[in-house]
Amino acid sequence: MNIAIIGYGKMGREIERTAIDRGHKIVAKVGREGIAAHSLTGVDVAIEFTEPTAVMDNIRTLLGMGLPTVCVTTGWFDRVQELEDAAHQAPLVYASNFSLGVNILFQITQELAALMAPYSDYKVGIEEVHHTAKKDAPSGTAITLAQGILPAYPALHGWALSQNAGPDQLPINAVRQDPVPGTHTVSYSSSVDELSLHHIAHPRAGFALGAVIAAEKAVHIPPGIHPFADLLFAR
Repeated sequence: MNIAIIGYGKMGREIERTAIDRGHKIVAKVGREGIAAHSLTGVDVAIEFTEPTAVMDNIRTLLGMGLPTVCVTTGWFDRVQELEDAAHQAPLVYASNFSLGVNILFQITQELAALMAPYSDYKVGIEEVHHTAKKDAPSGTAITLAQGILPAYPALHGWALSQNAGPDQLPINAVRQDPVPGTHTVSYSSSVDELSLHHIAHPRAGFALGAVIAAEKAVHIPPGIHPFADLLFAR
């Protein structure tokens, strides 16, 4: 499979290593010069990891070329529906987190919320911890976790950062400190005990592996917008 990497920084280089290890070829590496400076002839799939300010134009350009696209960039998901027309030309795969473990966490979180919701003594909350260079807070992963919990709690009206959360909102505590691995915790606390789900991300390789697996799947699916979890857990 011939892959174009759009955004050749630290993560782009990790994606390159992982893709080569899995038998693929990197035929284009697009940096700050932008997509227009490169020929993407012969590319089977593009993996995009740039900035929230650039991602919409990048995706439209890639889909307009008919290229299946995996978008690893976060911080833009409130605009995903704006890409419906462009995605008629090629598939777009996106996720707030491409770690396989985190996507399993998303599924377990939904199931646990349904089990815990009848027990009002337990108060649910989310905490995410990242390095200080991370620009979005809360993380896209924390928001996805919240979206998996809220349907089970009709009395909660959305989520909010913990310092601003009202009694009818799901609190997300966003912590920024160095050095620290990306960490997400969903907890249910009562006066007698606490139950938590905990995920710690170690090397970037875990995210790169998920992105390359998504690319492998993207070349075999129809046009449209596809959440990564739907491809992983299709039954």
